[in-house]
Amino acid sequence: MNPIADPRALLERLFRVAVRRAQPSETLAAHLPPAPKGRTLVLGAGKAAGAMAHALEAAWPEGAPMSGLVVTRYGHTPPRPKGLPERIEIMEASHPVPDEASRIAAVRTHAMTRGLCEDDLVVCLISGGGSALLTLPVAGLDLADKQRINRELLESGADIREMNCVRKHLSRLKGGQLAAACWPAQVVTLAISDVPGDDVSVIASGPTVEDATSCRDALGILARYSIAVPEAVHAALAEGKLETPKPGDKRFARNSVHLIATPHESLLAAAEEARRLGMETRILSDDIEGESREVGKVHAALARYALRDGNSRTSPLLLLSGGETTVTVRSQPAGSLRGRGGRAGEFCMGLAHALQGEPGVWALAADTDGIDGVEDNAGAFVMPDTIARGRGAGLTLADHLERNDAYGYFSALGDLFVTGPTHTNVNDFRALLIL
Repeated sequence: MNPIADPRALLERLFRVAVRRAQPSETLAAHLPPAPKGRTLVLGAGKAAGAMAHALEAAWPEGAPMSGLVVTRYGHTPPRPKGLPERIEIMEASHPVPDEASRIAAVRTHAMTRGLCEDDLVVCLISGGGSALLTLPVAGLDLADKQRINRELLESGADIREMNCVRKHLSRLKGGQLAAACWPAQVVTLAISDVPGDDVSVIASGPTVEDATSCRDALGILARYSIAVPEAVHAALAEGKLETPKPGDKRFARNSVHLIATPHESLLAAAEEARRLGMETRILSDDIEGESREVGKVHAALARYALRDGNSRTSPLLLLSGGETTVTVRSQPAGSLRGRGGRAGEFCMGLAHALQGEPGVWALAADTDGIDGVEDNAGAFVMPDTIARGRGAGLTLADHLERNDAYGYFSALGDLFVTGPTHTNVNDFRALLIL
């Protein structure tokens, strides 16, 4: 069977290959430390935390004691493998905006660090989403404040580094503070990267990694995006009282970090599969940032160039990219419907709008965790007839772009890509097939 005969099915196949490469069950065991003389405590947070906990339980030596707690997003705990003993408790909480369960999980996590000694080992399982799932606000900031600040950051167009800089300085666990609380125990962090450049200090706001950002940086970001914090918290930031542990802090001398899955590795897996199926394949980058719709326009330009250059190719061309784009939510007139959607859908709208029905280009953009923003889809498909079918359904793509309403547009066309939770998270996956 010719895989190119069904471009949509082919793109989905490549997405699933990329996601499979990032599964903790495939990668975690190779990075485990030896069992310690003392006790082993497991702590963690993120959309992949449940799957990481299961993988750790399966790989840990029989008879070696282990206990702990991790927190993942609601609905993201995978089924427990048959016969696997439960040694790590899995809690669920809200993402991307924290809730009371996020706070309770953080309080319990912090309490578990008490009494650790040099003979103990703390294994921290960290993946994207941990910033919201593990929320322990600084003094003067309550949960409602954190929820508002989170929402405003998410809608501001701030990139992930800016958002997490603020989050670190408004938390008692982020920005290395969880690892500092574990001192003098050994801390081994096993992380799945969902951030451009695989900067471990940014993944889940770096709870086990020294933080080079400052209170001054956080204040600058808050001012840049006009986000208010309570007066007492603003004063504490201005005075440097909410500073995080910095590089060189002795409490990190026995710590190590291992990336068990990255966006680049997942894109390589998809590229290898595409080449095996006879396609010329190019990975553009695994750390593309910027406004989602604008990144879509750039990909459209690359696709058009590839089409013009098609005479020099003897096989279909696949363009792959990853990273973490942003969406600036536009203000809407009073009484108008607010749009729904996330980064992947916004990218697809920008791509389709720029392509204007260009023949020979099919695309899929999706978040590898299976959730685009806060919706139930992972992303969406773009095809040569996307705009024409939209017009036939009475839809105007420009209007949906103005309202950030990717979900409404692609849902009406039957072009949402729905996977359910994938139990991992290596961020955006984008694939353009050019025939």
